[in-house]
Amino acid sequence: MITISPHKPVLIAGPTASGKSALALHIARTQGGVIVNADALQVFDGWRIITARPDDADLGLADHVLYGHVPYDADYSVGHWLRDVAPYLQGDARPIIIGGTGLNFAALTQGLAEIPATPDSLRRQGNALSINDLLLELDPRTSARIDIQNRMRVQRAWEVLKATGRPLADWQDETPPPLLPENCAVCLNLNADPTWLNERITRRFDQMLDQGVLDEARAMLPTWDPTHASSKAIGAPELIAHLNGTLNTEQTRDAVIIGSRQYAKRQRTWFRSRHRNWHQLKVDQLDISATLNLPK
Repeated sequence: MITISPHKPVLIAGPTASGKSALALHIARTQGGVIVNADALQVFDGWRIITARPDDADLGLADHVLYGHVPYDADYSVGHWLRDVAPYLQGDARPIIIGGTGLNFAALTQGLAEIPATPDSLRRQGNALSINDLLLELDPRTSARIDIQNRMRVQRAWEVLKATGRPLADWQDETPPPLLPENCAVCLNLNADPTWLNERITRRFDQMLDQGVLDEARAMLPTWDPTHASSKAIGAPELIAHLNGTLNTEQTRDAVIIGSRQYAKRQRTWFRSRHRNWHQLKVDQLDISATLNLPK
């Protein structure tokens, strides 16, 4: 049984649709605390349904912060998130930090290299290149440390190399101390059987359709720009393609579900490699009362 102190920060990581938000709500309602978003895409406004941000009902059950607080057309990096999360590590309410973005948790618990900002002109150059073109210019050490299937991470590494003349791995090796070392928090990593998780992903997207995700996409269509960081939300490009007549309804549904499943697989791989020292919770078999001790 895992004992969670009501005075110690809690970190909850796991793949999409694994039940992170429900677990965070249970802990917050049982012990108190503020739920802090660590998902790189739920920070943006505009795309609420497709990124599975908490709905109004969940927001009414516990305090939530860092959700939808960034304009959809703004840049937002891991460094921005660390600066935003820092006050909640020193606040009166115990933070329950949840998300599926492994890089945010790595920066929080292991530190983040202080890399100079890259110019917009360089970002535009990167936007015009394929992910394979970007990877060809990266050094082996950097490629081994990043998710090479994640265009955002690959392009960021390319931009750092071009802007500073030094590989991202070199900057990472000069990382300052972390804001919240793992031994100062209760770290929970959610695991799930892929078949169980894939079925949940399918059901969740069908629920999103019922909740009006197409209307959400229609509202974003006039300002759609695929280079915006928020436009990397899983399913957003496919919904826009549907509204533009490129994909029919069935093709859109299939593409979003497949993309979500592939993303979940990448997340599982990342967390399996990086969160070996975290408490591992098998969520498809999880009995909270038998697994977690939540003293008040």
